[in-house]
Amino acid sequence: MSAPGAYGATGSPGVSEPGTAGAGAGAGTTIYTGARDVLIVVDVQRDFCAGGTLAVPGGDDVIPVINRLVPLFGRWIYTRDWHPGHHVSFSKQPEFRDGSWPPHAVQGTAGAAWCAGLEMPMNAILVSKGDDPDHEAYSAFQVKRLDLAEFLRLRKVERVFVTGLATDYCVRQTALDARAAGFMVLLVEDAVRGVAPDSTASALADLEAAGVLRVRSRQIVDSGERPPAAYDEHGDPVDRDD
Repeated sequence: MSAPGAYGATGSPGVSEPGTAGAGAGAGTTIYTGARDVLIVVDVQRDFCAGGTLAVPGGDDVIPVINRLVPLFGRWIYTRDWHPGHHVSFSKQPEFRDGSWPPHAVQGTAGAAWCAGLEMPMNAILVSKGDDPDHEAYSAFQVKRLDLAEFLRLRKVERVFVTGLATDYCVRQTALDARAAGFMVLLVEDAVRGVAPDSTASALADLEAAGVLRVRSRQIVDSGERPPAAYDEHGDPVDRDD
């Protein structure tokens, strides 16, 4: 599988010298965001933050990092668990594994709401997952009613920056699915948190094997380039050939 280029070599926003997109993103590499990038914020919901039913240790710490990243992008996808009360993964005696979780992120409850302080652009795309009572979904790319990969391709997205909760579950699957769809994927390490050390380490190994790059938020710089406007000042769609 070959990932789309980060277009640094062409002079457009990308990975600057001394690094290159294919070589990963070492500590000395600056990554410039551009019109072909999207920031995905995974499941930063109250049930996964402090005091929640499935609280991720340090989960709240990702919020200020994500908030600093948001202004650097022109496209955003926010995903959330949005379970019915009788979801197939819920157990009365949960074993805290796939298929056996305590009820969490139930539609319309406080636990399904965004964590306090999380910022969201008014034109961000919201993708709800896990709302089919008979199926689990760990990634917005698995939502049947939306072909997220094609949605992004049609908007000429090439790179996906992944943040959120939790590294060893929905963050992992989101990044793997984005890679499988052919996108270059960058995991922002200080903008994710995992449930447990062992499963987080295993998830990171899986991501590395799939070609996901690991970066820090301080490496990401705004180029100032943004996607072309979809609507004019009157709210009418803009006809474009691109």
